[in-house]
Amino acid sequence: MIPIKVASPSPAPRSPAAGALQYLQPGPLNLGALPPLSLYIHFPWCVKKCPYCDFNSHEARAGFPEDQYLAALRLDLEQSLPLIWGRKIYTVFIGGGTPSLMSAKGLDQLMSDVRTLLPLDLAAEITMEANPGTFEAEKFKSFRASGINRLSIGIQSFNANHLKALGRIHDDQEARRAVEIAQANFDNFNLDLMYALPSQTLAEARRDLETALAFAPPHLSLYHLTMEPNTLFAKYPPSLPDDDASADMQDLIASETAAAGFEQYEVSAYAQPGRQARHNRNYWEFGDYLGIGAGAHSKISFPHRVLRQARFKMPKAFMEAARNGNPIQEEHEIGRADMGFEFMLNTLRLSGGFEPNLFAERTGMSINAIDKSLNEAEAKGLLYRDHKVIRPTALGRRFLNDLQEMFLA
Repeated sequence: MIPIKVASPSPAPRSPAAGALQYLQPGPLNLGALPPLSLYIHFPWCVKKCPYCDFNSHEARAGFPEDQYLAALRLDLEQSLPLIWGRKIYTVFIGGGTPSLMSAKGLDQLMSDVRTLLPLDLAAEITMEANPGTFEAEKFKSFRASGINRLSIGIQSFNANHLKALGRIHDDQEARRAVEIAQANFDNFNLDLMYALPSQTLAEARRDLETALAFAPPHLSLYHLTMEPNTLFAKYPPSLPDDDASADMQDLIASETAAAGFEQYEVSAYAQPGRQARHNRNYWEFGDYLGIGAGAHSKISFPHRVLRQARFKMPKAFMEAARNGNPIQEEHEIGRADMGFEFMLNTLRLSGGFEPNLFAERTGMSINAIDKSLNEAEAKGLLYRDHKVIRPTALGRRFLNDLQEMFLA
């Protein structure tokens, strides 16, 4: 993981209304226009914590306080409105945790609150994460009727043994059934798969991929299993494929997805034509996002500054803080010295790169600010650039962390 240098959080974040006035004052940047704005909603509960997971998720051993949490989300959103007043929302993503644990009534209430409080684009992409084991056909019909128009399904594997090793609550048959229910109710969905799993062979990785491709999903996300700090797998590491075996799996994925008509447009993202994930793409293009819910993060631009925020992480603390009028635990402005790295950390994940003028649009700075690093990366063969595009080369994609680190202040 690349260390991200951030400014120290302000000691006591101001109320959103007061903050909005503060952030509209003259400042160190000059953004010609504000980026597109997305909404992220975090649902922090799951049935069981997976041993590889380092997300902000908590086992719902005795259920979860759905009504109280939905009320806190609405309060969070209401209190955040001064920061984004008048701005349209182009994509919504409900992540977790396992948001599909929500009741149909609860999800309908959440979407009603979002539509009441925010100007949603008529063609907004509205995604919800869902895990097999929580799939009920009628429930997902209700989710669709509430306005969800895209699912992201955490399959991880179609192999029963690998699912067990990953601590998943579903088996291979439930994985297949989940995709079938998604196909029956949604014309746009993503399948999450992992590879380089404990004791996984190349043949097993091939079968997983072939099974996924047989469903003709519009979008695939393919992740290499990593041992994240503070997870059970980090404490008790399983036996994993070696680097050569993992590289063979990556080569297999590249060739098989391309043959099936998928474009690898980002490090882990593969899409059929016209089916790229608009919400995630906004992250990678350094767009704005308001994050509400326990532990959610925001990046919000103003004409002269860019703000980052983080909500209280524990669900109980978040709900209490929202009721008290300010669920924001930390906030800071991105300094000029860090802006180039933060921009490149995201945009270099895109295979096609970005147009040079996007840097000035999203950072409020001249691209000359990162000229030295651009020249060095180009000299090392890690980067290609001309007047139309800046993008990582094949070598740059292979050593992406090294390339990104070149832009650290």
